Amino acid sequence: MKEIAYSRKIPLRYEADICVLGGGIAGVAAAVTAARKGVKVILVERFGMLGGNATSGGVGNFSGDTMGRGRFFDDCLAKLEQLRAIVPYVPGKERVFNHHYLEIILQELALDAGVKLLLHSRLADVIVNDGHISEVVLCGASGMEALSAQVLIDCTGDGCAARYAGFRTMKGDTHGAQLPMSEMYFVREVAQEDLIAVYPDSKRYETAADLPMTTVWPDGPGSHAIKLKVPRFDSTVTASLTDAEIEARRRAMAVMEYHRRAEGRPWNFDGMSPIIGIREGVRIRGDHVLTVEELREGKTFDTAVAYGDYPLDGHDPRDDGRTYILPKEERYVPRYQIPMECLVAADGDNLLMAGRCISADQLALSSARVMPVCAMTGSAAGLCAAMAIHQSGSVRDVDYLSVRQMLTSEGADLWV
Repeated sequence: MKEIAYSRKIPLRYEADICVLGGGIAGVAAAVTAARKGVKVILVERFGMLGGNATSGGVGNFSGDTMGRGRFFDDCLAKLEQLRAIVPYVPGKERVFNHHYLEIILQELALDAGVKLLLHSRLADVIVNDGHISEVVLCGASGMEALSAQVLIDCTGDGCAARYAGFRTMKGDTHGAQLPMSEMYFVREVAQEDLIAVYPDSKRYETAADLPMTTVWPDGPGSHAIKLKVPRFDSTVTASLTDAEIEARRRAMAVMEYHRRAEGRPWNFDGMSPIIGIREGVRIRGDHVLTVEELREGKTFDTAVAYGDYPLDGHDPRDDGRTYILPKEERYVPRYQIPMECLVAADGDNLLMAGRCISADQLALSSARVMPVCAMTGSAAGLCAAMAIHQSGSVRDVDYLSVRQMLTSEGADLWV
């Protein structure tokens, strides 16, 4: 492959105590929790809205129990309930919510906490010396610009800061195959005379058995959100991610054509999520790697900062159907804990991570990646970062037991 050398001076435009990279649920939780402790926080997000898969990805569904996740997540739930934009709580059950309202809620929670937002900004590179990331290079509407921070929290889902720094990461199974992506598209029920033609060149599925894995759930009165499995692509490779988006749109049109023709569904196409849903990008190697064996034994940790309770949801990455890596009887896990050491990058002295790039094996991540857990790991990373700033030390100088105790005092259910 040909290479070029590139050098230029760019403005160091921003300075903060903490920089959070990625504005999904984990990133917003990290930023808000840290800012509430009186430190200066900048949150960098590549899209024009916060929420990640929950909003731009169109996944309006909280999987796993939503209670006992801590102050930040409780605040999100309270706002959604106030707006009547979420289904009532049933212990242990998923909760469908209005993802359009959530993007506004997350924005206002961040601004109310004093977080500075940089939207439409993407991480381009990091400057690292002896395991310390001193600056990050961003690219946005202003062009290339730099940001310096004492602590960074990688919530990109693809471990971007760690990868660009040359830190150890993990991706996929033993063959590198990632958990498959999913595309969300939306339809609205209309009268027969108001039906709009389906895109004419759509692929044709003849039987239900021919369809890719398809899940339909409610999306408000007369509307539905439809999730399609899109396997065999790599979210960390630009060309592959591009191909995934193209394939997802083609599948959506073909599945909609089948639902209209074969099942008589009076559905008009209402749109697609702006980004395909990525289940697994890159996991960052941490001071501890959470394993599927630890989940199955309901492992507890003295330094626990989050809990998980969702089944091992590892869809087979090699086919289109409703197939799983594990048989149904092997997917159950009891409630388990995630320690702070899974949120501390092993190769750096100022990099934390949260969300779906925490330090875990693939099957453990298939459970721990759901949004209520991401909110907990984000809150923990934000709190640890803020404590490091106040103590003028490394993130490893923080007493993780104190992190746990403070999270517990703010509503996180971290039993032993």
